[in-house]
Amino acid sequence: MAKILVVDDEKSMRGFLEIVLSKEGYQVTTASDGEEALRLIENDIFDLVITDIKMPKSGGLEVLKGVKETSPDTIVVMITAFATAETAIEAMKQGAYNYLTKPFKIDEVKVIISNALEKQRLRKENSQLRHELSELAPPRDIIGKSGSLQKVLELVGKIADSSSNILITGESGTGKELIARNIHDRSPRRQNPFVTINCSALPENLLESELFGHMKGSFTGAVMNKQGLFEVADGGTLFLDEIGDTSPAIQVKLLRVLQEREFRRIGGVKDIKVDVRIVAATNKDLVKAVAENAFREDLYYRLDVIPVFLPPLRERTEDIPFLVEHFLKKFNKTLHKEIQGLEPDALSLLMEQEWKGNVRELENMIERVISLSANQKISKEDVLSCTRPLPLKDSLKIRELPASGLDLEKYIEEIEKDILIKALEKTRWVKTEAAKLLNLNFRSFRYRLLKYQIDKHSS
Repeated sequence: MAKILVVDDEKSMRGFLEIVLSKEGYQVTTASDGEEALRLIENDIFDLVITDIKMPKSGGLEVLKGVKETSPDTIVVMITAFATAETAIEAMKQGAYNYLTKPFKIDEVKVIISNALEKQRLRKENSQLRHELSELAPPRDIIGKSGSLQKVLELVGKIADSSSNILITGESGTGKELIARNIHDRSPRRQNPFVTINCSALPENLLESELFGHMKGSFTGAVMNKQGLFEVADGGTLFLDEIGDTSPAIQVKLLRVLQEREFRRIGGVKDIKVDVRIVAATNKDLVKAVAENAFREDLYYRLDVIPVFLPPLRERTEDIPFLVEHFLKKFNKTLHKEIQGLEPDALSLLMEQEWKGNVRELENMIERVISLSANQKISKEDVLSCTRPLPLKDSLKIRELPASGLDLEKYIEEIEKDILIKALEKTRWVKTEAAKLLNLNFRSFRYRLLKYQIDKHSS
């Protein structure tokens, strides 16, 4: 429902426009002069302002200027008498969308406002599409035929029509955002926005502003009113990636939105109701985080209405050939190559890898191999030249030395450091317990920590 502000010093004109626009389904607010309008604009965000040009106190041009400074995405339509048509044209030069000359017909008002709001909707939609392209959003098709992946997709098909909140868990790089997009695309909300935000990418104050929006002057740097992503996603889906990294303060605010389906912008005085489906994702163990008081239990249960677990790539290696084929096509096109495929032993080597970074790591590997290979088909040597000398799967044995050789001392140091960190993580950084776990005396254990400069912050 679009929000429209009508500004006119004539009570009859305000009432007339309020009745006409309300019947069209718009949410209408009125103001009797420019000063009142500017106060309303500072405390709320309107989709469109329709204002008379000549009014006592502040006129329509002052309203237009205030809108452009405070809420530049808001559309402004001017109302003018024939004698001030030149002023209306000047207003359009300053950013007004259009103007109506008194007396005007009802249908004329309806058409101008409908066209203006449609133009605004398309602009927002294009902006979202450009954002997705700039982020190189992954394809909507899920690649793979493994039984575990098919179970996930079967579950997605069952839950897509629901409005219940969803929590997707899985390691980094498994494709949690892709599953979230797939849920949205198969839902009744698919014609409305799919909005994403990485909760770990922003500090708390910026994340709060991104999610809930803010009013001009509410904090240093808030130079204009800003809609939050909950408003942008109204009617659609909001994907909260890395939800496990949010602060307690943000968790409280998220809980209120999920419970009440309303929120308040930073510095705002009005509650805003929204209809948004929440799909959250994390690579953390939230059950453990709840037990350690690092994540709110009530928020966890609000998010985990329908849990979806995305298995790591090492548990669905039969998907690797399909993913490799997809990435070959993708990077042949973007890198202007004509590589025909992989030699069987090269594919076998890829399927033996541990892929700690999951699908994302495989994609990066294929891009690297295609960039460097001069062969018509990718060989085992091509893969080895781009493979890090790390253990394969759960074994510490190296099944094949890289063509470029191996720095044995560095390799052993990397393994030792990794084991030390894992022991510390397993014992929650209780060093005496970690030393016992590795059958080391405490002095020897502490020497190794100093040697590799390991502390809780560096890990």
